[in-house]
Amino acid sequence: MKLLFWKKKPVEDQQQLKEAYFTASQAQLIRSRFKNNRTAMIAGWALIIMILMGFFAPFLSPYSPDIAGRDKEYENGPPQFPKFWDENGFSPRPFLYTTERERSIKTNFRWVLTENREKRRYLELWVDGWEYSFIDIDWDLPGEMFDFELKALTFSTHLFGMDKGGIHLFGTDGTGKDIFSRTLHAIYTSLAVGTLGVLISFVLALIIGGVAGYFGGWIDSVLQMITDAIRTVPPIPLFMALAAFMPDTWSAETRFFFIASILGLIGWPTLARRIRTHLLTERSQEYVLAAELCGASSSHIIRKHLLPSFTSYIIVDLMITFPYVVRSETALSFIGLGLTDPVNSLGSLMQNVSKADVLLNYQWYFIPVLFFIAFVLAFVFVGDGLRDAADPYSQSKK
Repeated sequence: MKLLFWKKKPVEDQQQLKEAYFTASQAQLIRSRFKNNRTAMIAGWALIIMILMGFFAPFLSPYSPDIAGRDKEYENGPPQFPKFWDENGFSPRPFLYTTERERSIKTNFRWVLTENREKRRYLELWVDGWEYSFIDIDWDLPGEMFDFELKALTFSTHLFGMDKGGIHLFGTDGTGKDIFSRTLHAIYTSLAVGTLGVLISFVLALIIGGVAGYFGGWIDSVLQMITDAIRTVPPIPLFMALAAFMPDTWSAETRFFFIASILGLIGWPTLARRIRTHLLTERSQEYVLAAELCGASSSHIIRKHLLPSFTSYIIVDLMITFPYVVRSETALSFIGLGLTDPVNSLGSLMQNVSKADVLLNYQWYFIPVLFFIAFVLAFVFVGDGLRDAADPYSQSKK
């Protein structure tokens, strides 16, 4: 009897799994298939870590990323890694050596940093430093009625620091600004630009694509003419004209809002066309006719019946679109048409690597480039994983 019981149990488990599969909701099926994609899961965890690093950048940064937090005694300094032991013995507290600057004839009298291995500086946690606000908005748009300023959640506590001097995990640039702090704030800026740009394009794509696909006719023709006109606008000449239009008196936050808005306003046509194509094929289905016979309005049918049937694909499209918005901002900032100092974006940091002597003398300038590559690749792999998981009834299911 025991043998028969143990032989039947795997069959019963398989039947239960089949029942759970066929009775699962669309969200459960997508989540289950996404978990089976190891590459997408690893990219998802990496993306979550980078998002948290960007959001808590002020807390994780030991120094201010702008010129106010620069280290005058450690300009163009290499990365510093805390140690636990050296030839002088073991220390339970991580430490660094005291650095000294001097001019050397071997480097054509350029400043050279040397370490004094007899003097130690110790790492400390939960130190009090520069003041920051997690909510810091200062918009200075044309016209007094559009000016807006808000500061909230202000703190001065940071995760780590040194008892004497500074610590620069990613080194410093030519002005002495900490590259580690600038990189974390650049990730947050890229996230904010991408989120705002994708949100604007998402709303426009839903409205324009939904109206064009549901009503069709001359409304569809007019909206498609507008969509094609937006798609033919070359982005580089457009931003060159906008860069000349933006006054120098605009604050960094205002430039950020303006650039993100423009990226959103020119990034909606692709998603709008996909929504239109889907609605053109779905509007003649029986459930749409039933809703019309029941007296449902057009907006109700689009919002409650048509768009939900396309929700998973819209989410996937947004995840895939996000890195392209970030890449566009980075490219524009790199050529000087986007965000510039004092805004810390990945594009503005990558401007430093265009100098001739960086590859030979200051290789740590490329660290933000590595974060940019990892950031974009994580979004691409997560988007690909969601795209594969969005079709839970495909034959490729394992």
